[in-house]
Amino acid sequence: KIANRGLTASDIVTALREQNVQVAAGSVGQQPEASAAFQMTINTLGRLTSEEQFGEIVVKIGADGEVTRLRDVARVTLGADAYTLRSLLNGEAAPALQIIQSPGANAIDVSNAIRGKMDELQQNFPQDIEYRIAYDPTVFVRASLQSVAITLLEALVLVVLVVVLFLQTWRASIIPLVAVPVSLVGTFALMHLFGFSLNTLSLFGLVLSIGIVVDDAIVVVENVERHISQGKSPGEAAKKAMDEVTGPILSITSVLTAVFIPSAFLAGLQGEFYRQFALTIAISTILSAINSLTLSPALAAILLRPHHDTAKADWLTRLMGTVTGGFFHRFNRFFDSASNRYVSAVRRAVRGSVIVMVLYAGFVGLTWLGFHQVPNGFVPAQDKYYLVGIAQLPSGASLDRTEAVVKQMSAIALAEPGVESVVVFPGLSVNGPVNVPNSALMFAMLKPFDEREDPSLSANAIAGKLMHKFSHIPDGFIGIFPPPPVPGLGATGGFKLQIEDRAELGFEAMTKVQSEIMSKAMHTPELANMLASFQTNAPQLQVDIDRVKAKSMGVSLTDIFETLQINLGSLYVNDFNRFGRTWRVMAQADAPFRMQQEDIGLLKVRNAKGEMIPLSAFVTIMRQSGPDRIIHYNGFPSVDISGGPAPGFSSGQATDAIEKIVRETLPEGMVFEWTDLVYQEKQAGNSALAIFALAVLLAFLILAAQYNSWSLPFAVLLIAPMSLLSAIVGVWVSGGDNNIFTQIGFVVLVGLAAKNAILIVEFARAKEHDGADPLTAVLEASRLRLRPILMTSFAFIAGVVPLVLATGAGAEMRHAMGIAVFAGMLGVTLFGLLLTPVFYVVVRRMALKRENRVDSHDQQA
Repeated sequence: KIANRGLTASDIVTALREQNVQVAAGSVGQQPEASAAFQMTINTLGRLTSEEQFGEIVVKIGADGEVTRLRDVARVTLGADAYTLRSLLNGEAAPALQIIQSPGANAIDVSNAIRGKMDELQQNFPQDIEYRIAYDPTVFVRASLQSVAITLLEALVLVVLVVVLFLQTWRASIIPLVAVPVSLVGTFALMHLFGFSLNTLSLFGLVLSIGIVVDDAIVVVENVERHISQGKSPGEAAKKAMDEVTGPILSITSVLTAVFIPSAFLAGLQGEFYRQFALTIAISTILSAINSLTLSPALAAILLRPHHDTAKADWLTRLMGTVTGGFFHRFNRFFDSASNRYVSAVRRAVRGSVIVMVLYAGFVGLTWLGFHQVPNGFVPAQDKYYLVGIAQLPSGASLDRTEAVVKQMSAIALAEPGVESVVVFPGLSVNGPVNVPNSALMFAMLKPFDEREDPSLSANAIAGKLMHKFSHIPDGFIGIFPPPPVPGLGATGGFKLQIEDRAELGFEAMTKVQSEIMSKAMHTPELANMLASFQTNAPQLQVDIDRVKAKSMGVSLTDIFETLQINLGSLYVNDFNRFGRTWRVMAQADAPFRMQQEDIGLLKVRNAKGEMIPLSAFVTIMRQSGPDRIIHYNGFPSVDISGGPAPGFSSGQATDAIEKIVRETLPEGMVFEWTDLVYQEKQAGNSALAIFALAVLLAFLILAAQYNSWSLPFAVLLIAPMSLLSAIVGVWVSGGDNNIFTQIGFVVLVGLAAKNAILIVEFARAKEHDGADPLTAVLEASRLRLRPILMTSFAFIAGVVPLVLATGAGAEMRHAMGIAVFAGMLGVTLFGLLLTPVFYVVVRRMALKRENRVDSHDQQA
């Protein structure tokens, strides 16, 4: 129609720009003519507001006065701003609104505000319109917080049982239990003061601190009870006990704080994980020490009763004696017998100290071997209540074909047990906010965790079943993966790297390298779900303009380019007003006239003589292939390769495997860089190891200052490698990896291992000051400190059990930390009871020999 009337696409655009303008016509009678009686604003139709008004635009006046309006040569519609992306919910068209949380905002507060606002807006929706929140990350956050809170209560109950088992009276048991609310309430107050939130990591710290905060109070109460059993009054016993345990409590608190505080200064993502956790435990430990040095002895003096005064026992004490007296009697008899055997074992170990130290060196070697045997990881993959699907059709596939495929995916996913809803985005690439017609993203929302307790309904299990069913869709690559463990670091879990062409080797070289890497990766057992999105076979049309011929025919190249853009692309003309807002006016050839290659040659331009010339007169069109898009990473052309660990392998093993392949394959001039979560892992490097070494060094210096000795701290800290050995064995047996949460557990274990050793070393040191030799002193200290060490250790172990057995949201993180700490504490308790006395005697004998040599030298001088 346009060509038949002697018009071009540029004429249409010119008419639109001329007749759809924003006009400020002014007013009649405005100042400075003060004599005017009235002032009236002039209104005229400038910017148009409806399809009808645009249809009335005059495009051309013929020689005979005939009028050609826009509606005569064009179809005017109110359409979408872009047609490159679609969204569907459960297979039906549904506009999607993405809301992104601002940095520093609280996710739960944001979620509550959004839900409240949408409920308010829904009141004004038409009757047949409703909204659904298809994805809410706080579902996982809330479920995870609830699970950790339940774990906290379970840990408290188990700690109570251990305390009652060892102390055996309600009066003695209540004193360490009071330490829990006192320390936790104080911790909450200081967390608020420091600006911390009650999140998963801080709750982890509180779970572990349950077992720690009762330790100091247990030490106090046990020592008071021991002195009462020797005939002292509760007041005298409390005073005597505090003279003995104040030093150990201060030493324990100093060491634990020294271990945790450096973790708060880690940088990057790793620091974010460590910081709140470490400071939460440090705060609760300090408050626990204050409580045990003030409130606990006061309560002991008030609540405890002389052991011989059974006639004045209250009804609760008599009831406990009736119900549990027989069991406690047998337990005490067994414990006394075990104590005697333990002291005999310590005596034999000290006498064979050379053999024990050789065995210790062997255990240290096993620790080193264990860390090399257990695969490395970073953040455990988690069931986060949704899965991410990817559809990659062949290059050149249309958006309609892509939509048809994702509708099949939606139907399959919705039929799978455990899937609640499915949102798909045909046209959206997995490589960020890029619209590509042959790509699509799918988000499969899973049912709540309490409805998926069966392991076959876990996220990984559902992903495996869907991956198998999707493999029967022949249209392209289709995969489904868990989301990244840390939101915002990638679209899916696993790894992603960028290969950069820094020597301008070209797309063909990049394609060749990508193919070689993918071929090798497909045959590597550690790797799975490999994906490379760079393609150079996308069908394209090359339009070559014979510029000499065009100019000889009087055709402007600017007109040619504008004709191509307006008809086959689209051109932003200007704006119009509607619904109280401003929208864009876009010009484009109607769909039937831009469907085939031949349509390009039929387009016409006007030459200098006013003649209409078809593009076919000076344009040649050829089919070819090329890249569908070009990605630049850090300023260089790049291709991205992503994947994940195969079942049975860790993320660390997968990244090591793909890194080896890439290094062997890349030619000179190409390099690779990690991105997303693995980038953070590589950036962290061995910083955790440095912090671990710093924590041990600080603990050593604090103990050296307290003991006024450079040698005695070794008797405390030499047990630390045994905690790591026990922990890494536990991780290995459970099939886990050495990730950031197990490393946090290692830091905790170093402090707790030192705590048990301090109880023995402090008492042995006191006995030695009273005149005993090192062997006699350490045997007596071992006998006296066995009960509090076992009480505090088993109280902590009991508090960790819920982490080991955790289920539900975030269970993967709790397992990783719980198994490491449980196994490590169990092992270090057994190792420490036997090895710490040996370390003490060996260190003291070496120190005494050195002192004797110095005295002998002084006497000779």
